Amino acid sequence: MAQILAASPTCQMKLTKPSPIASSKLWSSVMLKQKKQNSSKLRSFKAMALQSDNSTINRVESLLNLDTKPFTDRIIAEYIWIGGSGIDLRSKSRTLEKPVEDPSELPKWNYDGSSTGQAPGEDSEVILYPQAIFRDPFRGGNNILVICDTYTPAGEPIPTNKRARAAEIFSNKKVNEEIPWFGIEQEYTLLQPNVNWPLGWPVGAYPGPQGPYYCGVGAEKSWGRDISDAHYKACLYAGINISGTNGEVMPGQWEFQVGPSVGIEAGDHVWCARYLLERITEQAGVVLTLDPKPIEGDWNGAGCHTNYSTKSMREEGGFDVIKKAILNLSLRHMEHISAYGEGNERRLTGKHETASIDQFSWGVANRGCSIRVGRDTEKKGKGYLEDRRPASNMDPYIVTSLLAETTLLWEPTLEAEALAAQKLSLKV
Repeated sequence: MAQILAASPTCQMKLTKPSPIASSKLWSSVMLKQKKQNSSKLRSFKAMALQSDNSTINRVESLLNLDTKPFTDRIIAEYIWIGGSGIDLRSKSRTLEKPVEDPSELPKWNYDGSSTGQAPGEDSEVILYPQAIFRDPFRGGNNILVICDTYTPAGEPIPTNKRARAAEIFSNKKVNEEIPWFGIEQEYTLLQPNVNWPLGWPVGAYPGPQGPYYCGVGAEKSWGRDISDAHYKACLYAGINISGTNGEVMPGQWEFQVGPSVGIEAGDHVWCARYLLERITEQAGVVLTLDPKPIEGDWNGAGCHTNYSTKSMREEGGFDVIKKAILNLSLRHMEHISAYGEGNERRLTGKHETASIDQFSWGVANRGCSIRVGRDTEKKGKGYLEDRRPASNMDPYIVTSLLAETTLLWEPTLEAEALAAQKLSLKV
């Protein structure tokens, strides 16, 4: 500021009688020089501010990555449960005095159910029962993720607790002896924040038509691979039985597969995998949706195809057992549809590799059927079936237990069975 307020002695000596024009040029030069200096200082300030922000981020990251094992046996357990919508996930943390290996070692906990749409305000306490443990890929060390289900203080499952009923079905002796295997194909869509539009798509417009995106490679065909890969590794670290991933038919849509998993384990692993995906997209600033038809029009929807087999299906003569299971599934088609996810009618239209929601169908290698049987299963005479009806937002506890119940515990009348067999051209 001093340079601007008073001309330098050197300037005064050279210009003892400055003309107005010369004086104007002088002060213009001084001001221009000062402006450049200020601009340089501003750039320097911005650089320092940016450096400060980065330093703050680095300091936070260093704290997040701290290994506490050398200093304490205490660990952090993240209790995870399903919220009032039946699809939203909630979680909160607590400190445990030492590492644990089994859910039975964990204390029950509670939360405010009135804030999750699961209890009235005047009696809002809901109890969390720990059911499955996974390693925590975010905190590392001995820290854990805990899948819980939800009960009243009196010990009754609350209405949104679908795990309790599933566990009851899977503990049935007849079901348990059949060792039911599930392989679940979870499709999901990544959205740009604030605009509710798929990742990579021009906002308010469309990319090229479907075709090059399924399992595609390249900047113009694949959007969100880093999220898919990060999720893959997080699942492996956590101990989730993830078996693969791929880019889907609609750009910005991905899939991961969990299984083969036995019984109730399938639901536990899918829910934990969904939790990891929610956390990763949260960190990436990307929105995750499990809506079964996120974009209307000539675009594939998002499903959660469920592959299923029993011990009898996997043994010699298993194809006949599979056909009997298909027969039972056909007779309870609407019961399954009503439990297979919200908004599924927008996806099951008979187009885009789906069957019509109103009609049950099955076929070998036919992706337009309700139930698909693979060529390999037909050839070997044993194997598994694929239920292609579940939506991406289905509850895996409901779908897996319903498949087991319909095919192993439920018995149709002989008349209904004969009519269904004739209709489906099934010889059972």
